[in-house]
Amino acid sequence: MAEYEIRALRADDPVVIAAAFTALGWDKPMTQYERYLAEQARGVRDVLVATVGGRFAGYLTVWWESGYEPFGGIPEIQDFNVLPEFRRRGVGGALMDAAEARVAERSPVVGLGVGLYADYGAAQRMYVRRGYLPDGRGVQYGGRPVVPGSSIPIDDDAVLMFTKRLR
Repeated sequence: MAEYEIRALRADDPVVIAAAFTALGWDKPMTQYERYLAEQARGVRDVLVATVGGRFAGYLTVWWESGYEPFGGIPEIQDFNVLPEFRRRGVGGALMDAAEARVAERSPVVGLGVGLYADYGAAQRMYVRRGYLPDGRGVQYGGRPVVPGSSIPIDDDAVLMFTKRLR
């Protein structure tokens, strides 16, 4: 595998990242990454970008003030994406290592949410292997607990939340 680098989001990244996802047919507009850049500058979100041989390969964000109320001060890893051509090559693990190291400097625990359908299968397995445990609050939809017996769409907003002790 070509050499990879994990670094902070830079001003020239939004156009490159948005183009990479547009080529895959994914709706991730450039404005999303411009917002991330502004949030990073304000210190509310860190964005880690992976490159392989100088090419964009993936990213994740650390939201320092999770909007998921039960986390109450626990930073949350969000929006973790590795381009398909770079999966199963250590890029995702390197991004997670960097994010966990960064969070450990400020918090003993980190959290994240993972989708429930098959597209999230590799992520589900990776989080368990890395020591993440469900937070015990069941399925969440749009940041709210799913009431037993109710119906929800199984889409990107249906998640199970996990935490991991870092220190």
